[in-house]
Amino acid sequence: MGLDQYAIKRQSYTPNDSGTEIARWRKHNRLQGWMENLWNEKKANQTIEDKFIEGLDKDGDNDGTFNCEEVEITSDDLDILEEDITNRNLPETEGFFYGLDSYEDYESDRGYKSTDLDFIKEARKAIKDGYEVYYSSWW
Repeated sequence: MGLDQYAIKRQSYTPNDSGTEIARWRKHNRLQGWMENLWNEKKANQTIEDKFIEGLDKDGDNDGTFNCEEVEITSDDLDILEEDITNRNLPETEGFFYGLDSYEDYESDRGYKSTDLDFIKEARKAIKDGYEVYYSSWW
């Protein structure tokens, strides 16, 4: 058990389309924190109509956790993420299933930095090719 994370690409959002995986992580808690912040920001900026379309309750939220939820990643989001990766500015994030701090070996051969930068490269290509890119996790 633990934090499993992945990014997918798909032509357009359809609940039954699982898309094509373009990246996968395990217990990268700092990336999870960054994506959860993005999800909360995007959720806060939704209109009431958008919230009802997604099946959220009248208060405008679901169970309040970023677990088994998707967040769309745009080109602008990728620019900010790349800057935060380059500057080691991903937020410290704790969770019962999240493991140790994912910056411990971030830039080593077994660290996450190269995976993160590869994801950004693949996501940019997917968006350029007309796909939408989503991040999700399960813990």
